[in-house]
Amino acid sequence: MILCVAAKTNAKAILKQGRITMALDIEKVEMIIMEADEKLEKSTDVFISDLTQVRAGRANPHILDKIKVDYYGTLSPINQVGNIAVTDGQCLVITPWDKSLLKTIEKAIQVSDIGINPTNDGNVIRLVFPTLTEERRKEIVKQVKKMTEDAKVAVRNVRRDTLDSLKKMNKAKEMTDDEYANYEADVEKKVTKAIDNIDKAAAEKEKELLTV
Repeated sequence: MILCVAAKTNAKAILKQGRITMALDIEKVEMIIMEADEKLEKSTDVFISDLTQVRAGRANPHILDKIKVDYYGTLSPINQVGNIAVTDGQCLVITPWDKSLLKTIEKAIQVSDIGINPTNDGNVIRLVFPTLTEERRKEIVKQVKKMTEDAKVAVRNVRRDTLDSLKKMNKAKEMTDDEYANYEADVEKKVTKAIDNIDKAAAEKEKELLTV
C-alpha cells in the first residue's frame, strides 16, 4: 500500500535500504560538486597569488601583478603596458612602451602597499629590493603561516557547506546512505588535495624566505 501511494505521489520514488527513497537527482548532485570544485580551486589560486605578493628579499615581478594603471581609459596591469626585467637579483626595471606612462606607473607603485619606493630616471622605473634581515624573514614566515591557515579554513568551509548540502539531500531521502558516503569520500579527497597544494606552496615560499 505504501509503495502504491508513493508511486502515485512521485514516479521517481523507489524502495532502497528498507525505506522510500527518491531516485538520485544526478544533475543536482553534479551542481553541488561543481560548485565545490570551483570554490576549492579559487581558494587555492587566490592563496598562491597572494604568496607571490610577499616580498622575499629578491626582485620578483609578481609583486606588481595587482597594480594597475590607466592606459587610454583602461585599467591595465603594468606587465601589459611595458617590459619588466630583473637585474642583479635585487632590482626590477620597468620600461613602459609609452614613456608618457612613466609618472602614472610611478604614482601607482607609490600608493600601493608593496613597500618599495620607485625611482624614475625619465626612461625607466627601478625598484630596488632591500635585503631582508633574519628577524624580518622570520616575521614574514609567520605572516605566511597565518595566510596558510586562513586558506585552509576557507577550504574546510567549502567542505562543510558541500557536505551540508549533500546531507540535506540524504535526510530528504533524495539519496541513500551509501550514495551519501560515496560523495562524502569524494569531497574529502578533493579537500585533501587542495590542502596539500596549499601546504606545498607555503613550504616553497618559506624556503625562499629563509634562503639567504
